[in-house]
Amino acid sequence: MPDHLVTSIDQLEAIYGKALERSLLKEVPALTPEYRPFIEHAPFMVLATAGPEGLDCSPRGDAPGFVRIIDDRTLALPDRRGNNRIDSLRNVVRDPRVALLFMVPGVGETLRVNGRAAISVEPALLDSFIVDRKAPRSVLIVAIESVYFQCTKALVRSHLWDASRHVDRKRLPSAGDILAALSKGDFDGATYDRGYPEHMKTTLY
Repeated sequence: MPDHLVTSIDQLEAIYGKALERSLLKEVPALTPEYRPFIEHAPFMVLATAGPEGLDCSPRGDAPGFVRIIDDRTLALPDRRGNNRIDSLRNVVRDPRVALLFMVPGVGETLRVNGRAAISVEPALLDSFIVDRKAPRSVLIVAIESVYFQCTKALVRSHLWDASRHVDRKRLPSAGDILAALSKGDFDGATYDRGYPEHMKTTLY
């Protein structure tokens, strides 16, 4: 193995030193009054899971507060319509460990939640998440094990909320372009792109 690779905790600690006291102080085993607003105002979060086939990191978004706080140690996340790959849910069935990253537009700090999840299809719970007359097929119940905020450095460096830095979508391949290329031309990407705006309207929920 090349000698430039770090392969032990001792090596890591020699490079980085000890964690700052405040970085340890901020981690708690349940939601606090200070942490709750980050979830209540977040319209976007990322869900990380692990399973036998590997890792998955999935974006989730809806109206602010779409992840419901049941109590200080429990969250509920509705699973809205997607592509039916259900990679995250497949993982949770076999390995309940999850990590959630909450983001609030315009806010530099993010909130990280680690815990264990279970998938519920209890009818009353599903109905409580109805949007546009459609209920989610399942709800992820997350038992919180740790919560802490992440400082603003990553978002400051990335200028994520700076509209002047936003990239014109036309500078990147469209979804249709990508699918056509991966199918070696068998997929009609142009037709897909033309129809996608209307498809989005009818399948959002």
